[in-house]
Amino acid sequence: MFGRLKELWEAPQEAKRLGRELAEAKDRIARQKRRIKRLEEEHERQRLRTRVLQGGGEDNLNLGAENVVWIFGTGRSGNTWLTAMMESAGHAVWTEPAIGKLFGEFYYGSRHTQRGNAKFVLGDPRKDVWLGSIRRFVLEGASGRFPDLSGEKDYLVVKEQVGSMGAPLLTEALPESRVIFLVRDPRDVVSSWLDGSRSGGWHYANVARKNPERISRLDDPARHVEGLATHYAKNVGKAAEAYTAHQGPKVLVKYEELRADTLGEMKRIHSVLGMEVDEKKLSRAVEEHSWENIPEEEKGEGKFRRKAQPGGWREDLSAEQARIVEETTRPLLEQFYP
Repeated sequence: MFGRLKELWEAPQEAKRLGRELAEAKDRIARQKRRIKRLEEEHERQRLRTRVLQGGGEDNLNLGAENVVWIFGTGRSGNTWLTAMMESAGHAVWTEPAIGKLFGEFYYGSRHTQRGNAKFVLGDPRKDVWLGSIRRFVLEGASGRFPDLSGEKDYLVVKEQVGSMGAPLLTEALPESRVIFLVRDPRDVVSSWLDGSRSGGWHYANVARKNPERISRLDDPARHVEGLATHYAKNVGKAAEAYTAHQGPKVLVKYEELRADTLGEMKRIHSVLGMEVDEKKLSRAVEEHSWENIPEEEKGEGKFRRKAQPGGWREDLSAEQARIVEETTRPLLEQFYP
């Protein structure tokens, strides 16, 4: 009788023990599957990288991938200012070619995208075929437009914030290229866009001239704020993705730090990216494009150059507008501006 009672008491305990062991075994198997998947993905990336680099056909090009310097991010983040300083420091500049927009919008954003389908022109199963085509498209376009760049230390700075949606594809196709990821507080970015979008502002004038049917959106503040924040999240999100995955030279630059110590940041950018630069020329470039040297009539409310004041959103955005931006860009805000 006692033995039977003991057996009945121990049975549930044994079942619990076996259940725990089973759960632990399943957890180990799941971890192993995730590890295998990561290894497979890394192997595929390496295979693609090797195929792209061995693709050939670049001997007749004057510009190599290692001489391409991308600036990714979003508008109203200091891209024009940074690019101007890079150009004055002696680097060639290719302004907003929108290569990333061409491929990125179609690959990531199109409702017709069928990335899992090998028949789709940018289908992932045949990435080995078309990734090299993007590489050649970039290098042939750059070499044709900048035939004088042929030296080992000749760099082409590509101001490509308008094409940041395609940044992951561009950096995967050109893994030796250099990357500058320029980021600014999304609340200040939206605040700056709003200022230019008001009637009489520089952006409002551009839209009225080029795309007048969009004016109604500019006149709807709440809708416009949400659209601007979504645009930021999309472009900066893809730029961050490219920056994280890129194994070549790369540097993260915050607009706020660039404003606080411009010369120091410019030196750091060149140092981290391994780009030689004449420091006297760099100092002159920083001075030439400083906020203080911009004529007063060219800056202020409604102007392209507004006030360059980090944290100015606190004065410019309503509580509701700030909430919309923060909710829409929360992952990026927490990552870069916790």
